[in-house]
Amino acid sequence: MAVHRDNPYPNYNFLVEIDGLDTQGAFMEVELPDVRVDVIEYRTGSDRSSAVHKLPGRASYSDVTLRRGVIGALDLYSWLDQTIQGDPGARRAMSVILLDEARQEVLRWNFQNVFPTEYQFNKLDATGKTVLVESLTLAVERMELV
Repeated sequence: MAVHRDNPYPNYNFLVEIDGLDTQGAFMEVELPDVRVDVIEYRTGSDRSSAVHKLPGRASYSDVTLRRGVIGALDLYSWLDQTIQGDPGARRAMSVILLDEARQEVLRWNFQNVFPTEYQFNKLDATGKTVLVESLTLAVERMELV
C-alpha cells in the first residue's frame, strides 16, 4: 500500500487506529518504534578462518508513545487499567497511518499485541502557556510496514 514519490512526505498528517478502542481526540505526536534484529555469532572448530559466521536472530521492537492534549476522556486510562487488572483483552492491534497533503493514506504501520506500559502527564504550571498533554507508552510485539 506504500505510495512512492520523489519528494518526502511531511510528518504532520497521520491517524491512529486502535482495535476495540474508540479514541476520543486526535493524537498530536507518535513516537514510532525502533526495530532491532539480534546477531547470532558462531564458529565451528574446523573453520580454516578464525572469523565468525553471523546469522539473524530474534527481532525486537522498542515502545510506541502516543501524545495528545487532555480533553477529559478516560479511554486511554481505561485501557491501561485493563492491563493492570490482567485482562487478556487488553492486548490490541493498532495502526499508525501516514497521510499525504490531500489526506490520502500513503503508508501504514501495523502493530500486533500492543498494550500500555506507562501513562504520564506533563507538569501543571500556573504560569504556563501550553496545554496539558497525556502520554501513553505501549509495548509492541510485532510491526509490519505496508
